[in-house]
Amino acid sequence: MSSVRLRPPARRGGPRAELHDRHEDGHRLHHLLWRLGPGFRVCSSAVLGGGIGPRSWVLNAQVPGGYPRLDPDRHLAEIAAAEGLTGAGAGLMTAAEVAAYTTAHDGGVTATVTTGLGVRGWAAVPETAPRPAGASSRVPVAPFRPGTVNIVLTVPVPLSDAALVNAVATATEAKVQALLDAGLDCSGTPTDAVCVAAPEPGPEGGEPFAGPRSPWGARIARSVHTAVLAGARRAP
Repeated sequence: MSSVRLRPPARRGGPRAELHDRHEDGHRLHHLLWRLGPGFRVCSSAVLGGGIGPRSWVLNAQVPGGYPRLDPDRHLAEIAAAEGLTGAGAGLMTAAEVAAYTTAHDGGVTATVTTGLGVRGWAAVPETAPRPAGASSRVPVAPFRPGTVNIVLTVPVPLSDAALVNAVATATEAKVQALLDAGLDCSGTPTDAVCVAAPEPGPEGGEPFAGPRSPWGARIARSVHTAVLAGARRAP
């Protein structure tokens, strides 16, 4: 596995995305890398390093369609190690073309989105088939499939725990709004992921709110909407 940085990041404040190139099993693939460094924490649904906690890097890696591996967290850790990354990080995957990522900026917030909409639909759907009499009530676990609409947000101010969770919800609302504005009949794909990175709060705590009508939530919503809309209009 090898990696080459392809594109210099835009000159803006805060952590910046780097686009890298690598080769795996005959495929030329890309990944985005954010080197957060110390003093950041992340709230995410990432397959590697998900949840809320200190993170020193974020990785959004492209994998081939029909992803065959059953250990995506280990795979992401291998890509991170090849980049020389250390410490705790967050890793996302997508079958979308990462090099076609879109970005948007609003008041210091940056949204970076990879968009693939080949398998899309609505979040709430009825069960398609009744269970046979006597069958287990447990829902079978579907095999892992890489996320297709991945959103990574960098916010320049500390956020409280509640605001970090609120930021993920606000980003998801804005994503759905953008998909509808693009004329798509869906709320997303079954494996979309969101990752929010912000400085760790000091003794005074972080911003308490990140809903869409709060100052930072509004910036999050606008940046995500702009980036997802651009990506959805490009997607086949």
